[in-house]
Amino acid sequence: MSGKGSANSAEKRLTGFFEQVYGVVKRIPRGRVVTYGQIAQHLGKPGSSRQVGWALHANKDIEKIPCRRVVNRFGGCAKGFAGGGEKRQRELLENEGIVFEKDSTINLKKYGWKIRT
Repeated sequence: MSGKGSANSAEKRLTGFFEQVYGVVKRIPRGRVVTYGQIAQHLGKPGSSRQVGWALHANKDIEKIPCRRVVNRFGGCAKGFAGGGEKRQRELLENEGIVFEKDSTINLKKYGWKIRT
């Protein structure tokens, strides 16, 4: 048996996971944020925050899938934001009415969104 079948299976699982991530991200309201970890937890994959980040970095349509609304566990922007880096992510979030703290983080109690099923 060749390893190709298992590679295709792994690719399908990864693609499926990315699509699940995008489904959650599309629901985040304007002016709200969630963390990578919240998405991973919601999808039943605790500990997969990094994979959520991979999915968002692979996002080709930041208007349809607003990955700008996903931040790290401290409320910080992503250096590798798919839409043009950390500074651009901040600009986009500020345009949605989010105010950053002096340490360049977002107050998650104020702007955080609870993912519902």
